[in-house]
Amino acid sequence: MPLKGASTVDGRQPLSLKESEKALIKEITARLLADNPAEAEIVEERFECLESFGRTIALFPLIRETQTLLGSARDDKLFIQSLVGLAPSSRLLHIPARIQAVRSFLVTKFHAFSLLSKLAAGNPEFSVRVQSAVFSVLFTIMAEDVYFSCIGEPRFPRDMKPNLADELVSLWDSGSELAMVKHFPALEALWIARNDAPPSFGTLDGTSEIFRISIDLGNDWHDFLIHRLADEETKWALDEFLFGLSYEELISVRSRLRRFGINAVDFNEIHAYLGSRPAYLMVKNADPRMLYDFYIDRKEASLLRKRLGAPGPYKTLEEIYLEYRLYL
Repeated sequence: MPLKGASTVDGRQPLSLKESEKALIKEITARLLADNPAEAEIVEERFECLESFGRTIALFPLIRETQTLLGSARDDKLFIQSLVGLAPSSRLLHIPARIQAVRSFLVTKFHAFSLLSKLAAGNPEFSVRVQSAVFSVLFTIMAEDVYFSCIGEPRFPRDMKPNLADELVSLWDSGSELAMVKHFPALEALWIARNDAPPSFGTLDGTSEIFRISIDLGNDWHDFLIHRLADEETKWALDEFLFGLSYEELISVRSRLRRFGINAVDFNEIHAYLGSRPAYLMVKNADPRMLYDFYIDRKEASLLRKRLGAPGPYKTLEEIYLEYRLYL
């Protein structure tokens, strides 16, 4: 199929698919050609557009390239300083076009593999591999969001922000090389564990949920729980992450349990108690986008509480965990 080889533009590598991804697309397209040539053509066109987009992005200068404009030199160190000082709401028109382009490339790649996932859904030979590719792109986008949030958070240690910004620059220049993002594997493992362990609710004390997601996580996570779980904000953010309910909803449901002497609840009872649309969409394996929505919903809720001075977590669990890891 027409997935062209990479070429360089002034030494810049175009954004491209991994060789394993190209091989997977080729296998699925070959199968589709035999069963449904029209669908095979759609897949070929979609991924050719993606590759073409990646070659176009190579025309943009790398963030680490030094450029001289009007007699003034601009380099990555100057950019990192400006990024750390920017308010989140003002980044759009202040950050280089390459960053927006790389972000768009990742979103386009997510949609392309989501299409492939639908076409391969009935074939176990391909579905697991395609789903893995979908989640890989999704986690990249989410990790970038977490890093951005930490950089824009006034309470986040200022001396740590340039390190985060430097890792993001490496990601933007490489396009999708996650080895450049030091703490990405820990965030990815956390999201996978949460996706694979939906809440059971029960007594709402979180013990079984913590145990289930902790089984496949490393020593850093266990140390994090030991050292940070006594902190109220960490406990609140962890509860939101584990149960998929907002801090306000958890307070309401727990109050009801105490008032009526109820020992345990299930999914249906929880939503009957709340009596309205839940604050956060429930995470379901069927749609990977829901995991991203779940992070964004919690992030927006934390920002609203901070603006109003309301009780509850002012940061997501992912931000708190990343901050902890930076001091290891």
